[in-house]
Amino acid sequence: MPDPPHAVDPVQLGAYFALVEVSGLLRHAIEQQLHDDGGLTFVRFQILMRLSQSPTGSHRMTDLADAIVHSRSGLTYQVGLLEKAGLVARTTTPDDERGVTVTVTAAGRALVAEVLPGHEEVVGNLLFEPLSRDDARTLIGLLEPVRDHMRSAPPRSAASRRRHRARPARPS
Repeated sequence: MPDPPHAVDPVQLGAYFALVEVSGLLRHAIEQQLHDDGGLTFVRFQILMRLSQSPTGSHRMTDLADAIVHSRSGLTYQVGLLEKAGLVARTTTPDDERGVTVTVTAAGRALVAEVLPGHEEVVGNLLFEPLSRDDARTLIGLLEPVRDHMRSAPPRSAASRRRHRARPARPS
């Protein structure tokens, strides 16, 4: 009997595993650097960077959760820790009293400036050193359509919050 067709062929599977391994190795090195240089986790760094790169230094919490691909409750917890450290401030969104806006503080910007050189060094050494500038452009060309395809679905904050019902037990 012939094997059933696979949705992912061996070349695609190899590309997938290479991407996952590269992502894991890079993330591990980045997390170590962020911890050593600034006592930050990767998620807290992402939050501070997104806010620092915003023209206003602010984002709505739901938009920020979608941007960094983190749960709303998880983001609330992380922002709470950053707020306790004086790195961000939370306020009610002006046009929506139920919304919350988070803003980076001067101390948050200073911490980003402190850890960013080491971050760029890790990324440069691990990811870009073995690639030419043309390779980096090719990588952008390959990853942007994949990212855009993945982001074309409604953002996580727009997904329904249905309760998980207890699943019936499987017969043994």
